[in-house]
Amino acid sequence: MSGVKIRADAALEWQLELTEQEATAPEVKQAVAEVIAHMRSGRGRNRRGGQALLRLLEQARLRASEENEWDIVCLLHEAHGYATGRILNPDFDERYRLIKDGERNDSLQNFVAGTLNSALKFVSEAGSEYLAEHPEADTSDLLHYVSTLGEDAQFLDAPEETPGRYRIVRGTAELTLWLQRALSERIDIENPKETAQRIAMSSEKVEALAKDPDGQAILKATELKQRSDTLTELRKLVDDPTTGEEALQELLHQHPWIFGGRFVDAATRRRLVDGEELDIPLIRADGSLHVVELKRALRSSGIIKRHRNAWVPTAEVHNAVGQAINYLASLDEHRQRIRDEFGLETKRASATVVIGHPKLHPEVAERELNEALRTLNTHTNRVEVLTYTELLDNAARALGDTPTP
Repeated sequence: MSGVKIRADAALEWQLELTEQEATAPEVKQAVAEVIAHMRSGRGRNRRGGQALLRLLEQARLRASEENEWDIVCLLHEAHGYATGRILNPDFDERYRLIKDGERNDSLQNFVAGTLNSALKFVSEAGSEYLAEHPEADTSDLLHYVSTLGEDAQFLDAPEETPGRYRIVRGTAELTLWLQRALSERIDIENPKETAQRIAMSSEKVEALAKDPDGQAILKATELKQRSDTLTELRKLVDDPTTGEEALQELLHQHPWIFGGRFVDAATRRRLVDGEELDIPLIRADGSLHVVELKRALRSSGIIKRHRNAWVPTAEVHNAVGQAINYLASLDEHRQRIRDEFGLETKRASATVVIGHPKLHPEVAERELNEALRTLNTHTNRVEVLTYTELLDNAARALGDTPTP
């Protein structure tokens, strides 16, 4: 019960007075009177609550059960529920108003009826608009739309430019939930739910993120989320046997960070030497060029083979390495012109060949496959070979995620 705010107000005091009147055994009356006395012992007009109030309620409930006064037990149980917030004030007040004056308070009933009527009208109109815009939608689509609309409604917005009108910003609930999870799991913020709601409900979200005390942390979390989504998309492409090099190249060129933090960007120009076009030219922090040569992930005959009781790279891998070496040789040969025309330094240029996938060799442990490629890397100056799985796992670790098996 630690951390629960204990409620002690007039409604609870009145209910306990009623309970004391209804009790018959002196021990029970005395126990209830002690609860009331505790509440009235607060300073000024403030009623006293706290854990002591709960203990006294529990003791009184126990006394009532020992005397078989089960009606009093129920009353004290409900008093305890109200004090701890399990029973809400409107329910508590309505329930005991019946006993107090014998008449119901119709205001709550009318309020609920009016709210329900307005809500159903709103749902009906929103559903009609949705079906008009999506004539192909079925019942499940409509129910999903209404459900998400209800989730977004808790973040109702009141634009300053339209006084007296309100709006529901679609997607706010999902954004808030993601922000809350990001703040809870990645960032140390005392109240992530409140912070996420404050940011998500801002009409100028990016500006608010920059100005909010937690904004920089949230921007970083947003970047991590975007990068994690990119890795998920790339992994789907890699795991699809029909994916060609062009699709992989397009995605990877847009996200050079996947290759590691030592690269600051991707060069915009891919043709630096006549007759040769680089798959992905990356720029290192020192301004030098790094060449990425992409090969197929799963559409391959294999990237290792058995030779003299050991696994060694196949000719397909050696051909890819040879192609990368030829690129580097051409860049060295035209170094001066490339630096003058494009401002890129190729003297210290290096290359990475991304090829294949452990799924090509289900009979070989992934550790043995990687070891065969690492052995090759120790003998190829300036060129590194790795599989798409290694590339993805390295990027996932850089984000703080656990690589997907």
